[in-house]
Amino acid sequence: MTPRVGVIGLGAMGMGTATALLERGLTVTGFDISPQACASFEAHGGQSASSPAALAAQSDIVLLVVVNADQVEQVLFGDQGVVGSLERGGLVMQCATVAPSVARRLGERLADAGLEMLDAPISGGATKARTGQLSVMASGSSLAFDKAAPALDAMAATVYRLGSEPGTGSSMKLVNQLLAGVHIASAAEAMALGIRMGLDPDTVYEVITHSAGNSWMFENRVPHILKGDYTPLSAVDIFVKDLNIVHETGRELAMSMPVASSALQQFTAAKGAGFGREDDAAVIKVYQRLSGITLPEAANDPGEG
Repeated sequence: MTPRVGVIGLGAMGMGTATALLERGLTVTGFDISPQACASFEAHGGQSASSPAALAAQSDIVLLVVVNADQVEQVLFGDQGVVGSLERGGLVMQCATVAPSVARRLGERLADAGLEMLDAPISGGATKARTGQLSVMASGSSLAFDKAAPALDAMAATVYRLGSEPGTGSSMKLVNQLLAGVHIASAAEAMALGIRMGLDPDTVYEVITHSAGNSWMFENRVPHILKGDYTPLSAVDIFVKDLNIVHETGRELAMSMPVASSALQQFTAAKGAGFGREDDAAVIKVYQRLSGITLPEAANDPGEG
């Protein structure tokens, strides 16, 4: 029997994932605190629930595509939470970026409630979420993987089976987020340097994307800068959160990570300057404030962006 899937969190990643699941023939229910997000999912042919509990009552698998550990806690264990409504033996796929220690503890608590958990952070951005081509860094029991298979087949191009216990998937996601955050901050600094030296920004992009200094994040994020479009596909606030988790995990391990810490400071500065809800490429605006560089402007918008 095809499992019923619930998706909690209908932001850029959650909406794309829920829609991809729906288009592959699964019965999908969505929930978000934003009525507009729920209405948008319904417009795509999905159904929405009034609460996480209501969603869980009509689901076999519940995906959590929320922002942080506090939201995970609330939707699972808060008033009108998933636990208590999801039938025993049901599966929670925890896709948010959280500390490995948080993922391990969640696995224990869900097991105590008679539920399976797949620690399943995702990567690939909103575009790959929408097309069902995410990378999933997953760990959990064989039973959890078996239960998750229909959803994973529909939402992911690649599923990495990293271990049998929650926590390993989240550990791998932290490695990814460390690199992603550093690469975005480096891309912004490199573009700021080029602009400050008088180079044409479009030419910098053309040359670097065909040179050894290129990175996936440079190639993906710099076009946002060139267009002056900081519509948040992944916000500055996300990397303040994720690089803080990297920093805190390093502290737990007594491991110094100066490069990640430097990137965290740049994202924190961007947040402090009021750009927290803008696209993470807006970290370049820190250099605009400090060095007076002129950034490309959005078409038909003479403002700062």
